[in-house]
Amino acid sequence: MKKDILGVKVDDLTLSEAISAGIALLEHPGFHYIVTPNPEFILSAKKDEAFCSVLNQADLSLADGIGVIYASKILGTPLKGRAPGVDFAQGLMTYLAASGLRLFLLGAKPGVAEQAAKNLKVSHPGLQICGTHDGYFQQDEPVVEAIYAAKTDVIFVCLGAPKQELWMARYGFATGAKLAIGLGGCLDVFAGNVQRAPKAFQKAGLEWLYRLMKEPKRIGRMAKLPLILVDALGARIGGKNRNG
Repeated sequence: MKKDILGVKVDDLTLSEAISAGIALLEHPGFHYIVTPNPEFILSAKKDEAFCSVLNQADLSLADGIGVIYASKILGTPLKGRAPGVDFAQGLMTYLAASGLRLFLLGAKPGVAEQAAKNLKVSHPGLQICGTHDGYFQQDEPVVEAIYAAKTDVIFVCLGAPKQELWMARYGFATGAKLAIGLGGCLDVFAGNVQRAPKAFQKAGLEWLYRLMKEPKRIGRMAKLPLILVDALGARIGGKNRNG
């Protein structure tokens, strides 16, 4: 069941339920795409109708940020919990490695996807990575053709929001893949360029704080995130979701 979080529909799933739902999509005919909204997504979607529409047309929408969870509680429509994109991807890759389905890595700076592929083949024995491409391309068609030629089943699309979501909605079907997932900066994590927060931070929903400690320059970006809570409170006081 999807719940409306300030105009963006989010699936009410635990992480394990989300992974099962993702696997189920692979068993259905046609192309499907998955989005992972965090507070920045929802704030941007308020001002960007096309982005909001693409988010709400996704086959699966997973709450990636703790701010989304807090907002859902303030709105009186609490979600079961977070389903971070990086954890969802790890669970899905376990299935891909066992099933023999083919994965394509798209995004990040030149060389990052290749390093991520090397690391993932070690951490997920049997995983078939059929191709990689950096995110610094000027023309979409050659990339689409490369993914199609690789006989891809699943694409990790790591181009940053909203580019990755718009790209999946526009080009996903033409790639011939069964499933695409927008995963932001996950390739840098898989490549070992960015370290995830310790488990204690993750369990407390404080990965954002750890990231800020590591990258103080992100303070301007992080300062905007509490706005989702302000919006949620305003919507609750007003008796409705402002964008719903």
